[in-house]
Amino acid sequence: QVQLVESGGGLVQAGGSRRLSCAASGRTSGGYTFSDMNIGWFRQAPGKEREFVAALTWTGTQTLYADSVKGRFTISRDNAKNSGYLQMNTLKPEDTAVYYCATDLATITTISRNYDYWGQGTQVTVSS
Repeated sequence: QVQLVESGGGLVQAGGSRRLSCAASGRTSGGYTFSDMNIGWFRQAPGKEREFVAALTWTGTQTLYADSVKGRFTISRDNAKNSGYLQMNTLKPEDTAVYYCATDLATITTISRNYDYWGQGTQVTVSS
């Protein structure tokens, strides 16, 4: 099994920055590890459905971003460290949510049900 653990959440003022990390371990039953997988970041605000934020292919060559974060957030990864990152700049109160990282082996996607493994999430709160 692949385990994902997010970190880096916390309280930040509007306009500030935060960097989230996603540490991966383990492998699938087929022997795949984090470095073989696309990574996605999702978020869920209170009373709202989970929404896509950003995704990055296992090669690191293709990205997808939600329109709401484009130009402010940057997704990246370091396969040597089995880690993924989400750099969040110019944060807004509407970015307040629990942020989740997830991985999948198929084509890069914005669709949450296509992701196979999920972390427990890290809370990001942006104060106005």
